[in-house]
Amino acid sequence: MSTIVDEILTKFRAYGSGAYLGEPVSMTEHMLQSAYAAEQEDAPPRLVAAALLHDYGHFIHDLPEDSAEHGVDTQHEEVAHAFLSKHFGPEIAEPIRMHVAAKRYLCAVEPEYMDELSPASILSLELQGGPYSDEEVAEFERSPYAEDAVRLRRWDDVGKLAGLETPDLEHYRPVLEAALKQ
Repeated sequence: MSTIVDEILTKFRAYGSGAYLGEPVSMTEHMLQSAYAAEQEDAPPRLVAAALLHDYGHFIHDLPEDSAEHGVDTQHEEVAHAFLSKHFGPEIAEPIRMHVAAKRYLCAVEPEYMDELSPASILSLELQGGPYSDEEVAEFERSPYAEDAVRLRRWDDVGKLAGLETPDLEHYRPVLEAALKQ
């Protein structure tokens, strides 16, 4: 059962020390900070797991770290969803798939949200299609996972602080193991 968790944590250790796309933290630090933010808000374990795994697609998409700077959207959320949905239920995989959509949604419904985005996030927003249209907003809101995706997006946004102390990866092993599909 924990074989897949071992595989996931091995990917973190192998690829997670790289810079997080123009941010002052590594990929692993970013995802640990996002999971820690979820824990600090007493989020349910499924969302803590989603926060930890939300950018897992960056570890498995086989594209260069600087793809966005070359005008390429890696679609890391879809790559992560394709892999993670085989092992975790939709309550984890869908918010991960939708966390990029949640950024586009928030830019449309909270115009001041765009002012909070880092330069790297603004660049990726442009590649991902920019703020949603009214029709896209309505479609996003119809999803049963929309609220969870927005929460995940907000934890994603705060997980970029250099030097923030968080629990380590092993702290989250039980959360991931409990969340696996039976």
